[in-house]
Amino acid sequence: MAAQTADALANLKVKDPAVVAASAEAAKSNGNGTKAEAEESEDDEEEKIAAEGGGEGGAKKKRKRKKKPKSKGGANPTKQTSPPRVLLSNLFPNQQYPHGEEVEYKDENTYRTTSEEKRALDRTNNDFLEEYRYGAEVHRQVRTWAHEFIQPGKTLTEIAEGIEDSVRALTGHPGLEEGDNIKGGVAFPTGVNLDHIAAHYSPNAGNKIVLSKDNVMKVDYGVHINGRIVDSAFTVAFDPKYDNLLTAVREATNTGIREAGIDARLGEIGEAIQETMESYEVELNGETFPVKCIRNLNGHDIRQHQIHGGKSVPIVKSNDQTKMEEGEVFAIETFGSTGNGYVRDDLETSHYAKRVDAPNVPLRIASASKLLNVINRNFGTLPFCRRYLDRLGQEKYLLGLNNLVSSGIVEAYPPLVDKKGSYTAQFEHTILLRPNVKEVISRGDDY
Repeated sequence: MAAQTADALANLKVKDPAVVAASAEAAKSNGNGTKAEAEESEDDEEEKIAAEGGGEGGAKKKRKRKKKPKSKGGANPTKQTSPPRVLLSNLFPNQQYPHGEEVEYKDENTYRTTSEEKRALDRTNNDFLEEYRYGAEVHRQVRTWAHEFIQPGKTLTEIAEGIEDSVRALTGHPGLEEGDNIKGGVAFPTGVNLDHIAAHYSPNAGNKIVLSKDNVMKVDYGVHINGRIVDSAFTVAFDPKYDNLLTAVREATNTGIREAGIDARLGEIGEAIQETMESYEVELNGETFPVKCIRNLNGHDIRQHQIHGGKSVPIVKSNDQTKMEEGEVFAIETFGSTGNGYVRDDLETSHYAKRVDAPNVPLRIASASKLLNVINRNFGTLPFCRRYLDRLGQEKYLLGLNNLVSSGIVEAYPPLVDKKGSYTAQFEHTILLRPNVKEVISRGDDY
């Protein structure tokens, strides 16, 4: 495992043309013996000659010349570009990536903080932690850019593909066509969910929807390194009338993170989340709406190469006595709504994923068998969308895709929507339940 992990991180340096170009420019403008430094040396020499009385007329007066500034034409290898295109491992050559927010355990687990046994066990997980921290820093850097880029007038396709191209560049995996998804890249399709659409909406080919200043958009995307998935989401709104809705959901997510930990019961976490979120209300166009938890949406545990591991973290009071356990990874995500607080399937499907327990059944449609090979090679059990198949050059694949769904091999995930005219919000972070500390791996300056 350790050797495989080292290879995975080392192999992140794929020659993406954008990355190569940025690195070349960086070397040109920042390397040893650069043009800018040469120009400065010439200026220094001229000043020296002038001071010594050289040159025509033997002038004794020192001639001062303004030094030319160093070239700013290329990417600084110690700074990320906009949009993000510098390979993250080039920014952290020692491969020591920033830690997430580390929180000590409480109550009966306080001993874990100083337990030498637990600290030693934590040290054995170094490869696991570095993979997660790499992915989390990619998510943060892309998120920083996305907050600036996402503005009214942008199309949903521009936003989704801008995020995904940035993730590919920073992980060093520019193309799914290389079939190396186990090393790193996009973990699942970018959700750009407007207003009453809570989750699982990503634009298909030909989508012309433009973001407006009146929209509330949930932005949900993931990064993975060697199948270690960082799942984090935030909500964007441009009108301050939605502030209370966003605050309610963000604080509910923070409550869930605070209550989560080793031996924490899932149902009790849900109760705390609900209490926080439903203490808020929002006024829209003169009418007051209570903020409701979307009761049939949940957080979840994450396993390697598997976004939904099997455990669910409710966001309402529940009798679920299942406990969180040492070593597990969870996505703590909460959804609030001004509508019914309940979602249903609707609209055109974009999200799909091969089932972990997919049956081995004969496929009578040739295109389905061919498509399954493409899915296995490029995504494995990670979610994908129709845009990704288009990107791989697949054509006329819908019949085969629908056959894989009807055969139980691939699961379709249609958009999840509350009642039309309502507004929904989402915030989410990934947490690691390390032996001696809880790490909110995706925490950033923004939230």
